[in-house]
Amino acid sequence: MRKTRMAMVAALALAACAAPALGPVAPGEAVATESPGQAQRGQASFYHPERFTGRPMANGEPFDPGSNSAAHRTLPLGTVAEVTNLRNGESRTVVIEDRGPYVRGRIIDVSPRTADELGMRESGTAPVEVRPIGRQADAGRDE
Repeated sequence: MRKTRMAMVAALALAACAAPALGPVAPGEAVATESPGQAQRGQASFYHPERFTGRPMANGEPFDPGSNSAAHRTLPLGTVAEVTNLRNGESRTVVIEDRGPYVRGRIIDVSPRTADELGMRESGTAPVEVRPIGRQADAGRDE
């Protein structure tokens, strides 16, 4: 048992040494992850502009309806994701800056601007695929 534990620690240490070195990244720039997360499919909705504008998001910043902010229950804050409307094929890049949605069957809330760009503003919801593609360089620690 002790030898197995020691072997696991040695393997982890070796793997950490083999990880590629990443150079400096400008604040706000997206950083590719070593292995982007699995895509998720479900319903997207969007923030009501009058109700949420200026209210603090989970990252502490005020919500801006003209931003590319999005809310997801489990992706780390600062995750950059591509959201694709499965009805029309439109895709946009968002940054996970808030938590939610808390409605059954919905996997992401996007800003009104992003909803317009995805062609889902009029219907209010759309079937989407959410694919994590990286992290913002200046993203703080997740809660």
